[in-house]
Amino acid sequence: MVFASFASVFAQEVTITGNVFDENNDPLSFVNVLLYEEGNAEPLKGATTNEQGFFEIKKIKPNPYLLIISFIGFQTHEQKISPSSNLDVGEIKLREDHQVLGETMITAKKPTIQRLADRLVFNVENTTLSSGSSWDILKRTPGVITIQDHLLIKGENATVYLNDKKVQITASELKALLEGMSGASVKSIEVITNPSSNFDAESGAILNIKTSKNVSLGYKGSIDATYTQALFPKFNFGTSQFYKNEKLDIFLNYSFQPHKEFKEDDAAINFIDESQSVFARWENDFNRTTRSKTHNANIVLDYTINDRNSISLSSNLLISPDKTFKNYIINESLNAQNQLDSTFISESNVSQDLNNIAVDLGYVHKFKKEGAKLSAIAHVTDYGRTQYQYVSTDYFDAGNTLFKNISFNTDALQEIMIYTGQLDLETPVGSTTLNSGTKVSFIKSESGIDFFDHGSGTPILNAGRSDEYLYNEKIYAGYAALAKDWEKFKTKIGLRAEQTEAEGKSISMNQINKQEYFELFPSLFLQYLFNEKHSISFDYSRRVNRPRYEDLNPFAYFLNENNFNVGNPNLIAAYSNRFTLNYTLKSKYFFDVYYYDRGNQIQTLSFQDNDNLTVRTFEQNLISATSYGFDFQHIRNITDYWFFYTYISLFHEDLSFVAIESANQIVDMDVQGVYAQISNSFTLTKDGTFSSELGGTYYSRYLFGSFERKPILDISIGLRKTLWNNRAVLSLASEDVLGKANARVSSRYLNQDYNYKSIPPTQFIRFGFTYNFGNFRLADNKRSVEFEERDRLKPQ
Repeated sequence: MVFASFASVFAQEVTITGNVFDENNDPLSFVNVLLYEEGNAEPLKGATTNEQGFFEIKKIKPNPYLLIISFIGFQTHEQKISPSSNLDVGEIKLREDHQVLGETMITAKKPTIQRLADRLVFNVENTTLSSGSSWDILKRTPGVITIQDHLLIKGENATVYLNDKKVQITASELKALLEGMSGASVKSIEVITNPSSNFDAESGAILNIKTSKNVSLGYKGSIDATYTQALFPKFNFGTSQFYKNEKLDIFLNYSFQPHKEFKEDDAAINFIDESQSVFARWENDFNRTTRSKTHNANIVLDYTINDRNSISLSSNLLISPDKTFKNYIINESLNAQNQLDSTFISESNVSQDLNNIAVDLGYVHKFKKEGAKLSAIAHVTDYGRTQYQYVSTDYFDAGNTLFKNISFNTDALQEIMIYTGQLDLETPVGSTTLNSGTKVSFIKSESGIDFFDHGSGTPILNAGRSDEYLYNEKIYAGYAALAKDWEKFKTKIGLRAEQTEAEGKSISMNQINKQEYFELFPSLFLQYLFNEKHSISFDYSRRVNRPRYEDLNPFAYFLNENNFNVGNPNLIAAYSNRFTLNYTLKSKYFFDVYYYDRGNQIQTLSFQDNDNLTVRTFEQNLISATSYGFDFQHIRNITDYWFFYTYISLFHEDLSFVAIESANQIVDMDVQGVYAQISNSFTLTKDGTFSSELGGTYYSRYLFGSFERKPILDISIGLRKTLWNNRAVLSLASEDVLGKANARVSSRYLNQDYNYKSIPPTQFIRFGFTYNFGNFRLADNKRSVEFEERDRLKPQ
């Protein structure tokens, strides 16, 4: 009996309640209320006040605690309590936090770089960079090259992750997302040039954004808007809502982007005969006006079942109805004497509907052994796109007399379903960590196009240019990675195995392409620490680049009947091997030497047909491609208010391909170049609420496909002002100030002579405003689906 009574008292749980007001006796909602055990730096439990300022913390054992109540703009309240039964702490008044700066200097922490065995970590939490956006931080991350909307690492497009989850959106959408994401929430950026075996074999270089963790409970929200003035104005509106309690996290996000964009090109093509003489020349002016209204929605629910088990549900939806492209082309044809021979004018109107929904369900179980866990995730993507195109071309002779018209239209559609399942196990063994897992992927793509000639005035189906293409792919993967740390030596060894089965079938051509292959993808990371100032590391990995689904379709997209893009069902997976040697001095100076054997990578190639006077662009496997170089990076705070970063890369690139319009001869191309970036961030006020940025990028000539691009120079300026104790942000930015971010590209070899200059809207001024409400300092659970199969949904 005595023992039973003692156990009852010991198991008793109590509830703590209270009310929070300001100095005017008005209730304060969304206030953080945290309960700490004596001597523990992490809170035991927490709550937030409701609209009446009331809070309640349940199921607390009767022990001594420290109660901390905090809210933005108010002084923190601390109170020691020792509840033996249910306790009401009564009314608590918070005083406004009136900070007198005077001559006080507020100095932010300095950004630091940490070199690990398999990645470089750029720590920016609570630094001068935190005053910008996440995009601003990425642009100044060591090793990152920014070209228009694209993020490159050692010449390759980088894959962006957010808290280890892949962000599955296009380059332009990614930029808009990160520009609206405050840098204050970013803890670090991980630059993973050679992903280990636990990443998909198709993952290239990775930028993983780690956000700060906050255990506070409650609600926060934000609304934001940007106005961008280029040739046409662009708008972006968005809102995010987040709620967190002890069991459930809910994140909701919606954005709407009504855009009108203008792009212009000018091109010149010299057609060459067998004697290598120019017998005809085209001078081409092209412009495109794009109108779109894109809706993005995202919901994430995380539920903690108990201390060891949790589940999550994520869904991403993109709808872009009635996106239109209006193309207008004026082409002058000149003869060998450079005299006008004829002119043709083309109008091409495209209407497109796009729907893309992704859903994933995840489960995590933590074992009793510290650090051991099992995670499982199932994913589905449903992608659909329909496209209608009408093309009409008028031909005029040298006297400007109309002598021919060619008109046609196409109806195209593509439906893609992706199913994936993944199981991962993490097991610590002493100071060694073993990661292992399996993954299966099933992809089904159905595409079709109907081509109609309008020569007779009535649309007539052209069966020879119409087709239906069916593609199925299965990938089975397994991996294991072993990591071990000693006092000065760190290593990580991994191996991934993938079995791929693919089949593509053209209905009209009655052609079936089958591929079946098994490949191994090893990875190795080594690091040796000489002392606190010196370290050296080496890494190696083998990767694969699979063709995008749309590139496999044997269909054509026409600018006009003389210039078109066509798919290539004969594409095969390309493999690469990557080696990097790194040396770090004082965590401020970084030296990299790298060599990439990119193998038969897939590149976009253009070929002019000198007999039929046409230009065809498509994806093709190269024969070989390599790159190597030397990178130097330096980062420092010159003063408390001036952050400086520079990155210089000296590189060599070469490639070989089959020139199908030059008697299938092999063409070798190579280039030596330099990339240089300088970035400055200035804190203009003592309280850190007003900052500016000045940056410059120079990129010399470099290769992409059969083209070589001339040098570019991009200068950017930005201002940022936080208001109302960081509750609102006002920003102003100007990019491509000198108008030199776009350069001419050319393809000249054998009987090919083609050059053009594309001018997208890179020169603009952008105004932005963000307002945060509720307890906006909470860290949310925002993330995106991480499956590499979705990457091959070719963006428009």
